Amino acid sequence: MKEETRLTRAGRPHDGAGLVNAPVERASTLLAPDSKALYDRPQGRSRYARGGTATQDALRDALCEMTGADYCALAPSGLSAVLLPLLAAARAGGRVLAADCIYGPVRRFLDEALPNQGAKAEFFDPRIGVGVEALLGDDVNAVLLESPGSLTFELQDIPAIARAAAARNIPVICDDTWSAGILMKPLALGADCAAQSLSKYVSGHSDVLIGAALARGAFAERLKETEYLFGLHASPDDAFLALRGLRTLPLRIARSGEAALAIARWLEGRAEVARVLHPALPGHPDHALFRRDFTAPCGVFGVIFKGWDRARADAFIDALALFGIGFSWGGYESLAINCDPQIKRSAVPWKADGALIRFAIGLEHPDDLIADIERALGRV
Repeated sequence: MKEETRLTRAGRPHDGAGLVNAPVERASTLLAPDSKALYDRPQGRSRYARGGTATQDALRDALCEMTGADYCALAPSGLSAVLLPLLAAARAGGRVLAADCIYGPVRRFLDEALPNQGAKAEFFDPRIGVGVEALLGDDVNAVLLESPGSLTFELQDIPAIARAAAARNIPVICDDTWSAGILMKPLALGADCAAQSLSKYVSGHSDVLIGAALARGAFAERLKETEYLFGLHASPDDAFLALRGLRTLPLRIARSGEAALAIARWLEGRAEVARVLHPALPGHPDHALFRRDFTAPCGVFGVIFKGWDRARADAFIDALALFGIGFSWGGYESLAINCDPQIKRSAVPWKADGALIRFAIGLEHPDDLIADIERALGRV
C-alpha cells in the first residue's frame, strides 16, 4: 500500500472492540495478577506505566511502520529525542562528530553538557560528504546530522557519511524533523537512528510537545536501554494527539510544501532578495541531493534579504499580518522569524549579505501569504 493508506491504519486497535482510534490509557501503576507475575511479565509488557500503555505503544508501532525502524523511543520533546541517542552513543574519552548546521539547543548540549560526561564534540562542514572519513577514528562514538539544517538548509550526503561510519562501526544519528519521517527515510539511506520533533508536522496543530527517536539494528537495543535508564516518558494524551496527527500528515505536509515552493519561487524574483534557501529549488547548492533523497518539498525555508540589518528584518516581520512570530513549525498557521541571533558556526563561517528570515508555511492559501509578504515589503 501507499504510505497515505498505511498511515490511516498503522497503530490502530484491531482487537475486535470496534474502536477507530487507540484509547487514551492514563496510568502510573500497572497491577499484576499475582506476586510472581509482577516480575515475570510477558515480553513487551511494561511493569510500570513509564514504559507506556496501549496509547504510546500504538504511536510507537505506527512510527516504526512509517520509518522502517526496529524500535521507537518516545521523549517529552524533540530536543530530548535528539539527545537520547547521543547519550546512548557517547562514551568517556570519546568524540561526537556533528554537522555545523545542527539545531542550536543540541549544539549547546554538545558544547556544555557532553564534556561533563567525559566526551567532546567536533563540528564539520555539513557538505563534507565522503570527506568525513578523514575525521573518523577509534575514539569517535557517533556522527550527528541534521539534513537539512533547520536555519541554513544545507543537506548532508547521508549514504556517503553512513558508509564511511559503518566501516568503523560508528553509529550515524540524523535529526529528521524537516522531513517528518515521510519526505526522506534516513534509516533506508544508511543512518542508524532518526530523531524528530513530533511537536511539528506529525502533531500538526502547535499544541503538543513530544519527540521520537527511531533506530534499526544493533543501535535499536542501545536506544531502548538508554530510554529505560533515563526514565524518559511521553504522556498518553500527547501520544494520542501525535497519533491522530499522523493520519493526516501526508495531506498537510504536501499542502504546506507546495505552497512554500510557490512562495519561494515568487521571492526569488524580488529585488529585495539575495538568496532563497530551499533545497527543492534548482538553484540550491544541494538540489541534486534533494532530488535523490527526498520525495517532496517541506514548507520550511529561509530567505536572505539583501543588505538588511536586524532592525529592518524585525520591522518586516512585525509588518506581516498572517504570519505568527514564534519558534517551531508544522502547524496550520504560518510563522516567520529572524534567524541571525541563533546562528553559531565553528567549522564553516556563515556568510550572508543580509538578514536571514525563516518562513514556515502553514495551511493558508499561498496567494494570501504572498500578498501579505508584498504588503510588508512595501512598508519597510
